[in-house]
Amino acid sequence: MFCEQCEQTASGQGCHQWGACGKSPELNAIQDLLVYCLRGLAEVRLRAKELNIPTGEIDVFICESIFATMTNVNFNKKSFAEYIKQAIAHRENLKTKIQQTNTSIQWSALANYQPDYTESLSLQGENASLKFLTESGNNVDIFSLKLTVIYGIKGVASYNFHAQELGEEDEKIYDFIAEALVALDNPDLTLDDWVNLALKVGEINLKTMELLDAGHTKTYGHPVPTTVPLNPRKGKAILVSGHDIRQLAEILKQTANTGITVYTHGELLPAHGYPLLKQQYSHFYGHYGTAWQNQTKDFAKFPGPVIVTTNCLMPPHENYEDKLFSIGPVGYPGMTHLDATTDGISDFTSVIQKALSMPGFAEDGEPKQVMVGFARNTVLNVADTVVEAVKQGKIRHFFLVGGCDGAKPDRNYYTEFVEKVPEDCVVLTLACGKFRFFDREMGTIGEIPRLMDVGQCNDAYSAIQIAVGLAKAFDVGVNELPLSMILSWYEQKAVAVLLTLLYLGIQDIRLGPTLPAFISPNVFQLLSQKYNLQAIATPDEDLAACLG
Repeated sequence: MFCEQCEQTASGQGCHQWGACGKSPELNAIQDLLVYCLRGLAEVRLRAKELNIPTGEIDVFICESIFATMTNVNFNKKSFAEYIKQAIAHRENLKTKIQQTNTSIQWSALANYQPDYTESLSLQGENASLKFLTESGNNVDIFSLKLTVIYGIKGVASYNFHAQELGEEDEKIYDFIAEALVALDNPDLTLDDWVNLALKVGEINLKTMELLDAGHTKTYGHPVPTTVPLNPRKGKAILVSGHDIRQLAEILKQTANTGITVYTHGELLPAHGYPLLKQQYSHFYGHYGTAWQNQTKDFAKFPGPVIVTTNCLMPPHENYEDKLFSIGPVGYPGMTHLDATTDGISDFTSVIQKALSMPGFAEDGEPKQVMVGFARNTVLNVADTVVEAVKQGKIRHFFLVGGCDGAKPDRNYYTEFVEKVPEDCVVLTLACGKFRFFDREMGTIGEIPRLMDVGQCNDAYSAIQIAVGLAKAFDVGVNELPLSMILSWYEQKAVAVLLTLLYLGIQDIRLGPTLPAFISPNVFQLLSQKYNLQAIATPDEDLAACLG
């Protein structure tokens, strides 16, 4: 196998024998095969759009199935075999419709590719992976940018999956995803073309995150500062992990009046800031555990069933796998998967029954809490106060410290960095990287909290709008703000967000804990020269550089 799409790749170079995430060579191969088949489907889909043949169902399918290939989403080979069968069926059905209009169309080998299900799917997947490698010839930098594009597209597809769930769609996003998948087979694209395509991924991702933000805020209201208990309360309980707020809302709806308390885990912590969820469901109570890589101990200790909604699934341990449920693109062999109906909603009756049969919490825990809800609407409503505090010298600098968390010891950098941030500085944070310091008591500067949780990784759009809004209030460009971005990355959503920041021309980003293995030295040098993108150093060195 060969996989280097996440930050925890073996030796920082790529996984060759077994995935550090837990995926087998066979699973890696069938994921490669799915992406290969989707590239053929994308070619046919683009031709169908030219002829005004509807492709809505296929567009949603492409996004979901690409999402499933992201790190820590789905470990079930059977799921991918089904996705491949559907991809081929969609492709052939579209070809039939197209040929009814134009019988002279000649399809590429990719659009005619037929996986042999009587043989090892892993062998077919390896062939697809090797073909992708050889199509780049000997140009390591073009191969690097191809990988950057496909990994960025995986992030875009995942954000679009959530936006579409909430009724927010844009045809241009589906068009671009198909165009990018087809571009992977274009031998005529130059290095500059691939750089521009990678930045286009960032542009499209910005639009996708904007749609997702609209879906969340239209449906559940703008987040407001909210105190979230970290201590459990006595009674039956369900834990919901992942990112999917729409599915969380449905779980809350189906568990109403059952006597069950619903807790969030991981990236769903910011969901507590949405006012319509809190107002409507009194049993939506608190947060349990921390980031995704700690779920083996968090899930084992939780005295109720656990639902995993999106990426960030760790291979489950035997001591809790019988109480684990998955929905959407998430899957693991033997795990109970709750299929959705045509409207995308799952029936959580079996989860409720499981919760009622389990002990729940025997008593209330010792009170402890954190604050969430400092999204763009909240922060920009006090922009004048923030500007005045800066002008008066009360606030010297802003740090956006956020991104993905992970298991490597190097990530202690982010904890140490925040702990060393001077008292006249403010830290904005988002995504699961915040769990390195989210419960720190950092106080306030006047009425402005020194630690503000902007939200999920899905809320990167909100953080960008805060930066843009503050720049407007100061009447300067974003790069002239007293603002430094210290980012951690792990998976492909983070790649898409980084490409968005580069598309917007954001300078001086510090990235860690290690640089992406798929970024070649020449490509990184190009990004360093143009955007001053750089690797993190030590907390002391980076603080000194940022504060001048």
